[in-house]
Amino acid sequence: MTTKVFIGGSRRISRINKHVKKRLDKIIQNEYTVIIGDANGTDRCVQDYLFGKNYGNVLVFCMGSKCRNNIGNWQIRSIQTAESNRDFHYYSTKDLEMVKEADYGFMIWDAKSKGTLSNLVNLLKDSKKVLVYFSPERNFYTLATSDDLKRILSKCDRTSVDALEKKLNSSAVLQREKGQQDSISSAVPAESTQLTLDDFFSARS
Repeated sequence: MTTKVFIGGSRRISRINKHVKKRLDKIIQNEYTVIIGDANGTDRCVQDYLFGKNYGNVLVFCMGSKCRNNIGNWQIRSIQTAESNRDFHYYSTKDLEMVKEADYGFMIWDAKSKGTLSNLVNLLKDSKKVLVYFSPERNFYTLATSDDLKRILSKCDRTSVDALEKKLNSSAVLQREKGQQDSISSAVPAESTQLTLDDFFSARS
């Protein structure tokens, strides 16, 4: 069964650097299925890169029957909802389905995007390991527990974090999950012990 990686990130990000591209190359080399959204920003940048590499193992999630971005004309997963307002909650319906579908996450975060933080919280809630490219530091972090996420949040501006947590109620969610999930090692699929996935999640670029 093919490993599925949910790739997402901030809409403010307009380009991806060589370090992120190197991780994408590992995904391509290992023929993982890329699960990605159709937004501008990170989604479009990653789509551009995968298209340039002629990579076909991609599944694009979009709301309704028409994708905003599907550069490679890849297979789509259409998500329906009764919500009429195209706001954060509308598009988060799609993101939750992507979390469910994925085995792992790869998030490119600018420390400001509430959508990306929401994905981090939901992936950890679902006992799924996440590789984060933390763009303010230009560094990678592997998150497997709520404590890992708290450590990366401690690197963010306190005012911004307070605003994000208020919008997402992420502190309450993570605290509730902590008693159930101090480590997700037993919940990660068996292939996580293979060299290829260890290499992908290595903190070094």
